[in-house]
Amino acid sequence: MAIRSAGLLIYRRLSTDVEVLLVHPGGPFWAGKDEAAWSIPKGLIEPEEDELTAALRETAEELGVEVDGIATLLGEYRQPGGKIVVAWSIEADPVLDLNAIRSSEFQMEWPPKSGRVKSFPEVDRAGWFSLAEAATKLLKGQRPMLADLLRHQQGSTRNSD
Repeated sequence: MAIRSAGLLIYRRLSTDVEVLLVHPGGPFWAGKDEAAWSIPKGLIEPEEDELTAALRETAEELGVEVDGIATLLGEYRQPGGKIVVAWSIEADPVLDLNAIRSSEFQMEWPPKSGRVKSFPEVDRAGWFSLAEAATKLLKGQRPMLADLLRHQQGSTRNSD
């Protein structure tokens, strides 16, 4: 059985444009990487946990702020390593303060084989990106989420006409 994660593709509308909130993973492995290194806020689903509840919890842990709104299921996305990410889109307050973001931390031995354990933030930064920018920043396995977000956006626009 594949490992399952849940997360939120947070977006905001600016005039006629849409921007998405992406997070950059913390820790030494990701320190020098930018293109194809960013992700939606997400994490593992706990046993017996509702997937949307997991997505909201993980987002709060990675951002240090709770995101509120109506979540729309985008779908399930199999990552190159086999993990499945269940993602929802949610419209955020356009003035969500990225400077207020405080991520939870993880510990790992660093440097390798040194015997020393260091703490690193799960997320070292976050940013708002246009859909075109996000298409290059996002991990390859998460890029289809952008097309699904657009499809949902276009569907909801047609339904409100």
